[in-house]
Amino acid sequence: MIVAGVDVGAATAKTAIVKDGEIVSYDIMPTGDVVSQAAEEITKKALEKAGLSMSDVDYVVSTGYGRHMVKFTDKAVSEIICHAKGVNFLLPNARTIIDIGGQDSKVIGMREDGTVRDFLMNDKCAAGTGRFLEVMAGVLNAGIETMGPISLTSKDPCVITSTCTIFAESEIISLRAEGAKREDMIAGLHRAVARRVFIMGKTVGYQDDIVFTGGVAKNVGVLKFLEEILETKIVLPEEPQIMGALGAALSAETDIGVAHAGGSEARAATS
Repeated sequence: MIVAGVDVGAATAKTAIVKDGEIVSYDIMPTGDVVSQAAEEITKKALEKAGLSMSDVDYVVSTGYGRHMVKFTDKAVSEIICHAKGVNFLLPNARTIIDIGGQDSKVIGMREDGTVRDFLMNDKCAAGTGRFLEVMAGVLNAGIETMGPISLTSKDPCVITSTCTIFAESEIISLRAEGAKREDMIAGLHRAVARRVFIMGKTVGYQDDIVFTGGVAKNVGVLKFLEEILETKIVLPEEPQIMGALGAALSAETDIGVAHAGGSEARAATS
């Protein structure tokens, strides 16, 4: 049985291919302007990596903000459910997920079986998201990939009082004019993002193991401050951006299993 999970986010599109319960391939690319096109392209790439084509796929589940725009999907499933499924599959001891993507952030509380206990999501404001960090990287003339390592060299992180993109940009411009070091400003921004997400998820409750996913999970500076604020070690998946796509593929497996079971029961009843 071969299934595909397609997670189309605002910033990136991801596809995971699962064959008989094992991940055989995945790929990631920028979403771009046309969601349906990105979904098709990334799925084709992931299938090619596994030596497969679309005709080999038994079932497709889509997730993410663009899930209803994936033309070849069999079913669309909430990204909250898919993230929980994906994380539980790889890290069964996980009880909390902190996911920071390009345009949203969320904290998900999980039960032992991987089902969702509670969650909170910020998808209305860029504060505490990858987009916020991208804008700040532009202000500081820093590459987004280098911000994490740069912030680790800071000895005195600046205090950034606002996570509103517009106000934070003004603060950074003022701090730079006052002679603040770039690494201290970047570290201050990372701490502001970490604190914003931490406060958002307090009503969900943080239980170990805590797993960090999404594109911003690759930023070691944000990871460092989250661990400091939460006073615990955070688990980082090998590829933190594919949890939603993986969970979607696992949902596809479940749907096929239910369909097969239903068919078997129907045949037994009529025999």
